[in-house]
Amino acid sequence: MSNKPAPAADGSDRANHQGHEEHEEARHARPSLPVETGAIRELVHDGQLQLGLFDDLNLFELTDPNRPSERLVACRNPDLAALRAHKRRSLLEATTKLLDKVCAMVERGTLVGKDKIGLRVGKVINNHKVAKHFVLDIDGQRFDYRLDNEKVAAEAALDGVYVIRTSVASKRLSASDAVRSYKQLANAERAFRSPKTVDLKVRPIHHHLEKRVRAHIFLCMLAYYVEWHMREAWRPLTFADDDQEAKRTGDPVAPAQRSDEALAKVSTKLIDDGTEAHSFRTLLDSLATIVRNVCRVPSTETTFNVVTTPDAKQQRALDLINSIRV
Repeated sequence: MSNKPAPAADGSDRANHQGHEEHEEARHARPSLPVETGAIRELVHDGQLQLGLFDDLNLFELTDPNRPSERLVACRNPDLAALRAHKRRSLLEATTKLLDKVCAMVERGTLVGKDKIGLRVGKVINNHKVAKHFVLDIDGQRFDYRLDNEKVAAEAALDGVYVIRTSVASKRLSASDAVRSYKQLANAERAFRSPKTVDLKVRPIHHHLEKRVRAHIFLCMLAYYVEWHMREAWRPLTFADDDQEAKRTGDPVAPAQRSDEALAKVSTKLIDDGTEAHSFRTLLDSLATIVRNVCRVPSTETTFNVVTTPDAKQQRALDLINSIRV
């Protein structure tokens, strides 16, 4: 009996092996998450993050030796940068006015003593959370301050800059899609707030056994999953923006812009067929008028069902629900 070498793996085996590797990679991959501000400053200090590249680009990938298993995507949003610069300028101006009042009190002699001056200055300078940008000089009879322009400039250099980290390979998730994935966290945060407040009414929980609490939470999240699909299907009937392709292919860093069609629905309160646009809640209220009545033939036990005939808008809403595929 001869010993023959084992046959080479065929294409299906290689495909299965590759599929298994991709499954394991996806299982251990981390989604797009933000890098902390302190870590961003370290990237700039170490030269890993070149801010000058933002002169021509609004996002680019970079590497960090301290994060060998992750990809980093740096982004800069000019609108966010302008907003933060305006907010910081306003807070510094407001704090400066308050500190000037303290200086005047010390000069008039109405505020004397290092401890008293320090307490008053501490209360003022922490009012707008910008104490780190001021250098203070306090003694028993004098108070002076100045703005630390170097710290202000260092913070201003990072206005509008944020860095996304992900362990998903570039072949599965491009840099642009990583940013889009990060921005979708807002939907997750909104969903987390919603079950705890008005829509799904997770709280209060009138259960004490662990299994029942878990079942309660599961049903609430399942209800939210159903609601999400309903909202997506009903976009043509509500004030929601139908043009989702623009969000998937547009600039991921720039602020999202509603399409002209969505703005027209908001201004006219009408949809494409000329009928009234609904919110998700009002559309549900409209469908709630569809009822099933159980009728009985007089003097008999025979019964039959009569269902309210939906109008055109209600029928369209039902058809859209029936078109959902998961």
